[in-house]
Amino acid sequence: MRTAYEHLRGEYAHEFEVLLSPDRVIEVAIPVVMDDGSSRVFTGYRSQHNSARGPYKGGIRYHQDVTRDEVMALSAWMSIKTATLDLPLGGGKWGIIVDPKTLSKGELERLSRGWVQKLYKYIGPLDDVPAPDVNTNGEIMSWMVDEYSKLVGHWSPGTFTGKPLSIGGSLGRDTATAQGGFYVLEKYLWEYDSTLKGKSLIIQGAGNAGLNMIELIHKAGALLIGTSDSKTALYDENGLDVEQILMLKKEKKSLTEYVWGKKITNTELLELECDILIPAALENQITEENAKNIRAHLILELANGPVTPLADTILFDRWIHVIPDILANAGGVTVSYFEQVQNNMNYYWSRAEVQEKLKLKMETALDGVLRSAREHNVMLRTGAYIVAMKRILEAMRVRW
Repeated sequence: MRTAYEHLRGEYAHEFEVLLSPDRVIEVAIPVVMDDGSSRVFTGYRSQHNSARGPYKGGIRYHQDVTRDEVMALSAWMSIKTATLDLPLGGGKWGIIVDPKTLSKGELERLSRGWVQKLYKYIGPLDDVPAPDVNTNGEIMSWMVDEYSKLVGHWSPGTFTGKPLSIGGSLGRDTATAQGGFYVLEKYLWEYDSTLKGKSLIIQGAGNAGLNMIELIHKAGALLIGTSDSKTALYDENGLDVEQILMLKKEKKSLTEYVWGKKITNTELLELECDILIPAALENQITEENAKNIRAHLILELANGPVTPLADTILFDRWIHVIPDILANAGGVTVSYFEQVQNNMNYYWSRAEVQEKLKLKMETALDGVLRSAREHNVMLRTGAYIVAMKRILEAMRVRW
């Protein structure tokens, strides 16, 4: 019997082969005048993977380890992610080889504007809509949208998302990743006649997504028994003091200053018994080596790629379900899409409206992934890939 992938590859043979490669990869050299009067040239990449369903969409990362292959892979991943959520978008990714910590604010601005000068002909609200990613933020998006608007001769806020509210950003974008994951988690539990109330949770990572998720699950009546930051991990089987954790992190302090609970390692944290484990930090945290030691009943991937492919298979065989990142953390790209829509129609929604629309999108996407996984008897990640690829391949067929 053919697998779902084999069926797709057979039915959409031409489109499948096209999908394996990006539509376009652009490499540019960006000269920047440094504060001391010298010049440096930075290398940047833009991978536009697939636009069959709509404009390319994906983040801009500034990192010294950026590579062409990485940017290409991430653009393909974005095509899958937007299709999983049924957003009318494709996938793209930007990357510049730079350690932004080594640049002054002025140098960073000149680099960002220079980047747009090189690529503005290939982007736009109906063509390619970048957003913040690793080491980029709303301020950098402000410089970029300003530079783009100057080059095209009119104000064009919909060309970049993740902007400050004062120039067309969307309410709800600051908490969107965690909020979207929370809606998916609530809906998943409801499907199995359960709720978050009384559930024991471990959340690895207390950055923006992790910290917002801690607050959301606490309000829902769940018990946070473990969490971590880059310095330490905390565990208390009776429940951690969420208010103290929120206070410490909002004051930019380390969890080493938490006065109760047990200090453990991040490795130990992942292997503790709990109802739900939420990796919200780095990639490759659950691997072939430690997957057999995981004692959570359910995993929600709020980080990108925290479970490796081999670990995925081990967890599936152990009946530990994983709600995959392409669904669980897609609240960010969904509200980025909402921002683009609001910019293009020049009408803005309230936070409540944004969250209502986000909830509907996330829950509907989960329904489709669950149906696909059950129909094909596969893990949720594979179910999501099948849903996404069907949508992309069909769009390619009817257009091309």
